[in-house]
Amino acid sequence: MDRLVFLNIIAAIGVSVSLLLAFFLLSVKTGNKQANRLFATFLILTAVDLGGFFIYDFIISNLDLEIFRWTTCLLIMPLFYLYALSICYSDFQLKPKHLLHTIPFIVVNLVLTPRFYLATGIDKELIFEIHRRMPELYFFRILIEVQYLFYIISVLLVLKKYREIYLENYANASTSTYKWLLQMTIAFLVSHVFVVSKNLLRYTTYSDLFLSANVLVGIIALCITFWFVLKALNYPELFRGIDSKLELTKDILPKANLNLTESKNSQDPVINSQIETLKKYMANEEPYLDPSLSIQQLSNQINMPVRDLSVLINHHMNQHFFDFVNEYRIQKAMGILKNKTKNSLTILEILYEVGFNSKSSFNTSFKKYTDLTPTAYRNS
Repeated sequence: MDRLVFLNIIAAIGVSVSLLLAFFLLSVKTGNKQANRLFATFLILTAVDLGGFFIYDFIISNLDLEIFRWTTCLLIMPLFYLYALSICYSDFQLKPKHLLHTIPFIVVNLVLTPRFYLATGIDKELIFEIHRRMPELYFFRILIEVQYLFYIISVLLVLKKYREIYLENYANASTSTYKWLLQMTIAFLVSHVFVVSKNLLRYTTYSDLFLSANVLVGIIALCITFWFVLKALNYPELFRGIDSKLELTKDILPKANLNLTESKNSQDPVINSQIETLKKYMANEEPYLDPSLSIQQLSNQINMPVRDLSVLINHHMNQHFFDFVNEYRIQKAMGILKNKTKNSLTILEILYEVGFNSKSSFNTSFKKYTDLTPTAYRNS
């Protein structure tokens, strides 16, 4: 089969799947409609970008529309960044300030206006033939790469903060949001490296491989799109956002008193009393058996302000809330596994009984504390 025909088929499939997934996201019932709408718009623009592979005849008669289509790629990464914010933070709302993310798109279209949009007749067709050597397009390509790098780094920073806040405030072992976004970011980065490498072939002695590289890029894009579909179908309620107003302990503690607090930690009778009271409550009342336990819920139960409890656990006890709670769950599980009268309980039954909600999370945490798998510990 001719490579161009094969590329057109791949692109057509990719566009169709992207649009179907966008429709699914817009129509599915979910608590986070804003995130779905952002991701659906992201997929629609991705489909527009892929569509350039197989609408050549239409392009020739609509050069202005084709030039505009090129520039829409500058909206894709901002949408992904806003999507990341919307699923990481449950209280995220789109605001007028987010329109600032469209500035590169607007600037490029203004730069292209004099010699591209305003050109007429044969001049426009000539420009379309030689556009790759025009300074406006060089500026466009450089801006794309700078923007892409900026948003990749921005999303990674959002994920870093999200993970730190999650570990300090939640005991649910599920990290689906973090993993999903991290996987997406890596997939985008890898695919973009392929696209850049493909585009560079035009300026080398291997320019004849450009079409073959386009086929490879099309296949990668199609695979990523199908992966999105599988994720969306299997996990329509995938994410649990956190409150953006939550602060990290290092931000709560007055920086001026941080070293003083650390040095007095072991000798402060008030702090030691609070720690003992907390440990006694955890041992006697077993709040950790609730899989969705958060630091806010625990603070309500022991009548301690959540900021004070966060500092107590994450700073004075030098543990993330996540690890603090899971340590009690593992100790409970170890007791059950050592109890010969409970040998009939399966590992799955035990992990649910002690407050975990996934086998992989339970196994990872158990091995972290004991250097053994639950099964190996029971056998030993």
